[in-house]
Amino acid sequence: MKRRPEPEELMEGEAQARAYAQADFTASNTLFIELLRRLVPGPLIGARVLDLGCGPADIVIRFLEAYPGATCDALDGSRPMLELARNALAACPELAARVRLLHDVIPSDRLARGHYDLVLSNSLLHHLPDPAVLWQTLRETAKPGAPVLVMDLMRPASPGWVEALVEAYAATEPEILRTDFRNSLYAAFEPAEVSAQLAAAGLDCLEVAVVSDRHLAVMGFLPA
Repeated sequence: MKRRPEPEELMEGEAQARAYAQADFTASNTLFIELLRRLVPGPLIGARVLDLGCGPADIVIRFLEAYPGATCDALDGSRPMLELARNALAACPELAARVRLLHDVIPSDRLARGHYDLVLSNSLLHHLPDPAVLWQTLRETAKPGAPVLVMDLMRPASPGWVEALVEAYAATEPEILRTDFRNSLYAAFEPAEVSAQLAAAGLDCLEVAVVSDRHLAVMGFLPA
């Protein structure tokens, strides 16, 4: 099935961002942290971490709880999303002290080159008109040899499969979220497409794996 880019790149509407933040992503966000623990089992004491496309900060909060020795720069291009992230972090001030929220899109000149010990991204790739900017940003901002974990939706093989996933995972969600999920599935990449992107970026050292019935993950270590 041919990829169909999303009609809008950023969640700038407050209702859209709020619906996303209130949705139950426990299973997928838990999976993200489980994958990270396999990749980086150590404590990450003093590590400086970058989260690209942080959204309402659920992954950020889970990460900081799992790795109490790390700090995190969390970037997102949506102001409503970052406002929700601030509200979520305000409820856990001991974690908020270890986070810097950044409003920007990639490529971003606010991110220092070769600065980060770990780079994370969840559900950003399919939003990008040009996915190469994500892989370029990874190479430019991470330290040589740094671990990387990128998880995203995986495009189904047919429209029928899209509708089956929408019914399985968003049947009780508001229509605005069901529409967003459907659009995201159409906009997502297939594993082979992501492998080709990595090869073009000189990052074929990273592994592409199917990690659920609707997610793929890119993980590994950047060239030293």
